[in-house]
Amino acid sequence: MVGSVLPGRPGNLTPDQEAKLQELWTATLRVFGVLAPNTPEDADGIQFTSGTATSEPKAKKKSQSMFRRQKDEDNSKTAADQDDKYGQSKAFQQVLATQNPENLRKAFWSMVKHDHPDGLLLRFLRARKWDVHNALVMLIATMNWRMQEVHVDDDIMKKGEAQAMQDTSNSNATIKKEGHDFLAQLKLGKSFLHGTDKEGRPMCFVRVRLHRQGEQSETSLERYTVYTIETARLLLASHVDTAAIVFDMTGFSMANMDYAPVKFMIKCFEANYPESLGVVLVHKSPWIFHSIWNIIKGWLDPVVAKKVHFTKNIEELEQFIEKSHIIKELGGDDPWEYSYVEPKADENQTMSDETTTNQLLEERAKVVKEYESTTQAWISDAQNSKTLQQKRNDLAERLRAGYWQLDRYVRARSLYDRTGMIRGSEGGVIQYYGKPETPKGPKPLIASPQHGLVATEPRADDVD
Repeated sequence: MVGSVLPGRPGNLTPDQEAKLQELWTATLRVFGVLAPNTPEDADGIQFTSGTATSEPKAKKKSQSMFRRQKDEDNSKTAADQDDKYGQSKAFQQVLATQNPENLRKAFWSMVKHDHPDGLLLRFLRARKWDVHNALVMLIATMNWRMQEVHVDDDIMKKGEAQAMQDTSNSNATIKKEGHDFLAQLKLGKSFLHGTDKEGRPMCFVRVRLHRQGEQSETSLERYTVYTIETARLLLASHVDTAAIVFDMTGFSMANMDYAPVKFMIKCFEANYPESLGVVLVHKSPWIFHSIWNIIKGWLDPVVAKKVHFTKNIEELEQFIEKSHIIKELGGDDPWEYSYVEPKADENQTMSDETTTNQLLEERAKVVKEYESTTQAWISDAQNSKTLQQKRNDLAERLRAGYWQLDRYVRARSLYDRTGMIRGSEGGVIQYYGKPETPKGPKPLIASPQHGLVATEPRADDVD
């Protein structure tokens, strides 16, 4: 049901799930250096010093710890091997040995953006079946991936489309090509964000026929993938925290098949954006794709594979999406068509305003610090947990509202800002469908940050 709080989310936790969340917060705050470890040397080989945590293997102790799995060591290693196809356990240990805790803390709060901090941690807990240690490993590995490997916030989202356009005129041939290849995918509309499915989930359409192996560099493909996923995150809210992907296979041929970007996309969702996929619709796939699917399915986590559905026609697609929300291109009633609007010369001017940027960052840092201290109190003071949880929710709302004030100072404008879908200046309101004055098509649907999907006043052509 659209607008209802799903299980395992903030506001709908069992007592055991809340306890697991508190455990993960304790572990996370220790890694971030906010909480001191119980002992200079914690379990599971995590050794704390005044500066960083190192990962030299140490003998197991019988005492319980936040960083210790409650299993036999050999069985634990076997489970880890089976559940760690992206090498996150090794990455976790390397991060603890080499990264400054404060840098990891900054990467975490940068990733939070407008999300409820509990909501973000709960994604990792659900993805790891409420195993606190495994969730922590996944979380810290993700922070390192964002900060050190792909530079999500300090490069991809900060520079955005405008920088890519500038790069197309760069004298350096490599930089010029990367800028051109990134923009080419946007101009083609290889994938785009538009509308919602029956569950209110924002939809990403991928027109597979527009991809041809070798036309764009692998780097630009990966950059474009992360850019699209990260932009889609801005459309999510506490009541709708997953997205729908529609792979339009119309006109697919073997010339469109490219395994490398498929593997990268799978890794992103399984390793770095856990619990972000609600449903995947593969629409009108030809018979030649069946053998390819058998290969791809073998790469997928079984939980993710169960979210994939094949639709052959408009009637089957309507099981997931209202016909009024299915674009005309796929046989639906929504007349919307993709069209790329290029960056404006002055659209990112606010990003050069260092005074305001620093002021907003300082204000956010104060709220973050208060949230962290209130979280510590919430964990330790069981008698006042409800009062403290409400305070934490109030602080989370301040973080959400504060992010949208900060957004235009730290994130370059995207196509979806220029076309009015993302309305940061209105507190993060999302307008999924058209403009109120649009004469035809589905009436505009606004995603209120507090109240979920809200239809605007009906137009004359909507009334019988």
